[in-house]
Amino acid sequence: MPATVTRHEYPTDGAAEEAELLHTAAVQAIDGLERNSQVIDQAFLLSLTEAECRCVLDPVAGNAPTWRAWVASMQVGSAMFSVATAADGNVETRIAGKARSLAPSGRLRSANAGNWIKAFWLSIICREQDRMTELCNVPVSVLRDSGAEYDEYIYAWIDTLQSYWLNRGDMGDKLVAAVDGTAPESVEIASRELMLKILYPPLDLFYRYLRQDHEQFNAALVEAVQWHKEYWTADTDRALSSEGLVALGPLAMACLAYDAGFPDRDRVRLPAQGSCGAGLGR
Repeated sequence: MPATVTRHEYPTDGAAEEAELLHTAAVQAIDGLERNSQVIDQAFLLSLTEAECRCVLDPVAGNAPTWRAWVASMQVGSAMFSVATAADGNVETRIAGKARSLAPSGRLRSANAGNWIKAFWLSIICREQDRMTELCNVPVSVLRDSGAEYDEYIYAWIDTLQSYWLNRGDMGDKLVAAVDGTAPESVEIASRELMLKILYPPLDLFYRYLRQDHEQFNAALVEAVQWHKEYWTADTDRALSSEGLVALGPLAMACLAYDAGFPDRDRVRLPAQGSCGAGLGR
């Protein structure tokens, strides 16, 4: 029998209205990108928040507005790194159902390691392989130069994911370096709880995925969603945050495993359903 982790209770009163307000704000921010691409961080935040909030009433992303919101957030996320790395000429891209021409922005604080991870997860979930390739061609040095501060492990983690997708060498050594970098003595910025319950589980799932260790992957997926739930219910403020509605990293790893044909696919997908909105990956 597949394991199921139910989503924590989240207020549903006014959720539909809130999603529509976020949609209006996200569309306005996206439409403004052709005038000023440097405000793309706001468009990304609003579009991703809308996508998360739509999962309050539609946890498996079965409705078109939910899916469109997730696709838009994925498109904005990848565009963020395109405008930050464009040498010359406008970036031609499609966002929220329209072709957009965005001016290169130069260095962006929002074009950082944390947002790269989110953008990559969204591209995996939406099965946008070309965008995955574009993101994997973003030099890690660009992420370092954003000015945002992260623990060192994240750069080895991103290097691992890029090496995996682009078939570069030394991926194993890079993954070992990333995992070693999550040890308490190596972490200076992230809290121990954040590292244990949110940041580390995708690394473990990726390791199980590479080893084609189906049973251990399924067990680790259930554990990852349980930890996600524990983290986002630790206090009232977290429990009311839309970010806790979707376990983005575990969902992306589940999509990789599903697409790789792991046996008992329902067992790969369903453990994430309660907290992850697993329909996003279908």
